[in-house]
Amino acid sequence: MTAKSIYYIEKLKSLIRQSSTDETVHFVKYSQFENEKELTEIFDDKKKFGSITDESNGSASMSDVKDSKQTLGSPHQTPVMDAVDTKLERNRITSWQAGWNVTNAIQGMFIVSFPYTVVQGGYWALVSMIVVAYICCHTGKILVECLYEVDSNGYLVRVRHSYVEIAEEAMGKRFGGKIVNVAQLIELLMTCILYVLLSGELILGSFPESPISLTFWIMIATTPLLSYAFLKSLRGVSWLSFWCTMAHMAINAFILIFCFTRATEWQWKSVQIKVDVWTFPISIGIVVFSYTSQIFLPTLEENMEDRSRFHCMMHWTHIAAAFFKVLFSYICFLTWGNGTQEVITNNLPTQSLKIVVNLILVAKSTLSYPLPYYAAVEMIQTTYFNGKPSTYFPSCFDENCRLKIWAGCLRIGLVLATMAMAIFIPHFAILMGLIGSFTGTMLSFVWPCFFHIRIKGKILPWYTKVLDISIIIIGVVVGSIGIYYSFRALSLAFRGIPTTPFHARDFHKSL
Repeated sequence: MTAKSIYYIEKLKSLIRQSSTDETVHFVKYSQFENEKELTEIFDDKKKFGSITDESNGSASMSDVKDSKQTLGSPHQTPVMDAVDTKLERNRITSWQAGWNVTNAIQGMFIVSFPYTVVQGGYWALVSMIVVAYICCHTGKILVECLYEVDSNGYLVRVRHSYVEIAEEAMGKRFGGKIVNVAQLIELLMTCILYVLLSGELILGSFPESPISLTFWIMIATTPLLSYAFLKSLRGVSWLSFWCTMAHMAINAFILIFCFTRATEWQWKSVQIKVDVWTFPISIGIVVFSYTSQIFLPTLEENMEDRSRFHCMMHWTHIAAAFFKVLFSYICFLTWGNGTQEVITNNLPTQSLKIVVNLILVAKSTLSYPLPYYAAVEMIQTTYFNGKPSTYFPSCFDENCRLKIWAGCLRIGLVLATMAMAIFIPHFAILMGLIGSFTGTMLSFVWPCFFHIRIKGKILPWYTKVLDISIIIIGVVVGSIGIYYSFRALSLAFRGIPTTPFHARDFHKSL
């Protein structure tokens, strides 16, 4: 089946959905691997749907649908089909664009806090950055694998379309999907909150003598984010992620060059080999949270032009992320030692240098915000605003697929809600560690492996099962310990007690 035929079948899916609300389309647009065949199956609620309206005689058989040259070739092309075809092509993303989105998720703004994890965990924090990258790459791939099933003819068919549908298959529709849906929303919205909070802290760090408070800077940083309420496609988000990655690389290169100019002053002996049990779990939570991209992967893979490139995309994005995180964290810590701050840019010596870097990072944070925000909006719309009777509320779009005014107001309200939470929840790195220890470990470690065993257990080799079970155990242990220590550290911070390794250790020993 050619790519052009695939597009025409996709058009049929869209047209059928518009013509009847009783029909369900299960469709595989591209194969997972190059040697696999695509299948198209069209069903209604009770029996296989056997005909599709044609402009010549009103109906066509399924065999005619598969023969796109006879039924859907250029002699029978309609303006509606042209419009659908154009829209579909415009909204596709390449493997590179998918990679920019994953890179945005796993590199993101949080790398500015990674040198602080070395203060807390020493060399073990650097090792954890590599191990967690491997685990998250593996769990991301097996999560997408759970979207597919092999049919009676030996073909690989995409029968599920989201993390929630996988959870429903593995844990039941009554609770499974709801639990994962809530966890995803928490993860996405808290990520948005942390982007807003970091932007405010960066601006405040640039102008410490200013009488303007952190609250006001957060409100200023939120202003450009309001425009993201009107994002329409993942392709637009992908381009924002691309520019975000470019800014990320530029800032990292700038800071690393500065660190190399101080190479003669590097504090080699400051990096610890031993682990401080009071602080290392916090750094693990930060690392886990930074690699969380599983929420986005089903949608990204579904929208890729060539799904056979998904595994390759996952490999190069996670290898690159691990390499740059370890390099950046280690060199920055060598430069500033135990004086490394939660946000590394605040360690820069001159105020003018700090202002330039911080403001570029604010722009990067602004470009990072759309990915989790867009995913959260799509999830909320699918769950609550998909039209009656399937959901509680009417659809957010009118008959012409334009966003309704009240729906736009709700999207803007979601941006303002993340701003409000950012104002009331400071302590950026500690909060990130707490979130990563809970939702991050479950979404990135535990659930993908558990679902993989539940859905694919009968065909998995023993060593894959052992690996999945090992990751589940690691996720539960790391998550539980991280939640406990991160919560205690957050409690100390709100009580005005320093949470640096040395102060925290002395405080806990005095209890």
